Amino acid sequence: MNSVNSLLETLNGSPTLHYDKWTDLHAYRGVGEAFSKRWVANILPAELLERTLKRAIDSIMTLTEGGIFYKTFPDNIQTPNYGDNWGRFANYIEINNRAIAEMDNQKCKNGIISSIKMLPAIPPSAKSWANCVILSQIFPNIYGDGYNKAPDEENSIYGIKLNAGYSENIISDKLSGEEQFKAFNDLAHFRGLKTGFRTVISEDQIRINTSSSEDEVFRWWNKEHEEIFINETVKLINTGFDAVFIDSAKHIGGYDCANYTGVGALPQYHQMQYILNEIRSRSGRTNLSFVGEKSSDDFERYRLMGLNAGTGFIHLDSFDYTKDWSDKLKYSRDYAPGVEVSNDNDTGGRSYEDRIARIRNCFFAFTYASDKLPSFMQMEDLFPLRYDTNTHHLMMTNPSYATNGKPESHWENLFTKDDGRFYNHQVGEIFAYALNF
Repeated sequence: MNSVNSLLETLNGSPTLHYDKWTDLHAYRGVGEAFSKRWVANILPAELLERTLKRAIDSIMTLTEGGIFYKTFPDNIQTPNYGDNWGRFANYIEINNRAIAEMDNQKCKNGIISSIKMLPAIPPSAKSWANCVILSQIFPNIYGDGYNKAPDEENSIYGIKLNAGYSENIISDKLSGEEQFKAFNDLAHFRGLKTGFRTVISEDQIRINTSSSEDEVFRWWNKEHEEIFINETVKLINTGFDAVFIDSAKHIGGYDCANYTGVGALPQYHQMQYILNEIRSRSGRTNLSFVGEKSSDDFERYRLMGLNAGTGFIHLDSFDYTKDWSDKLKYSRDYAPGVEVSNDNDTGGRSYEDRIARIRNCFFAFTYASDKLPSFMQMEDLFPLRYDTNTHHLMMTNPSYATNGKPESHWENLFTKDDGRFYNHQVGEIFAYALNF
């Protein structure tokens, strides 16, 4: 039995699926030749998150691009095929799966189930490039896992524990983490999406779980630790993930460390080349995308390291400036720096109008679609957060915004209301035209 049907049987009792009329009523379509591509928009995230897992998968199946409704989820789903260098052109959308997890009083769980529930609202890939969902948290965080905390209490996603399974914030205790990731990846691939996850490489932000009572501090000079890092990454890729977003990648090998804000040493340059090559080799995947945070100064340096895309270089507020860089980099087919609508350090304050303009520039600032730059967005760029929080705050802390301790209240209060719904409609209109390229 495939992982999706296994997940349905375990949590729902039956793998049988049914056509979802609510999805049909809220579906947006691509324009022109992308007319068969559908997703739900003009919605609030709570409308999806409050649905059952069964209804969420019904919704995914209702949106099928081929128009065929499957009564049970099919076997042998493959990742959308955009070639080995798809990551050079992709749109990366990071979903904070911890923030949308089930906050039940102090307990935080099932973030991967919540991520599945959000998939109907992520537009599928375009004709010429892929949309890729990046999950913020996979591994347990070292500041306390499985519980929410006060809004001012540190619980950073940027500190991770390896050799300890997966975060209790995001997995159900009913199935193994690998089975749940496989189900998520199969459902996303069925939606026409690529998938990936964020990882950190600053060694003082990583711990190794051991058989003793104390965790071991990670060290890059320790070959056993290096091997654990490689194997943990390969194990995740073997569940179907297509991309790895590497925090602090700009500074690998001691580059520009005057601006380095991580904690602890980073891998050496040739060491990172070896690690990325080993991950590709051991997973048997030539079509992986490795994305480097801020890896955007010495382009050739990052290309030779094995990266496919980097964040934070192009000034996205200017259409002409973005288009000019798209033209300059059009012959670089396996690596290019990209454009950011916002990133994980975003502290809010940008107007809806500015976000909309930046998304528009991501999708249309080029001469030919084949020359498009990669782009990067956060959950907030599709689904605006409440006004007293922001993307970075939710990466550093794990509060519940429930007024009664229940998950439904948290989901309702985490995001904005009517203005967020209209904003999501506007984003949907931009995607509708972009999917035709």
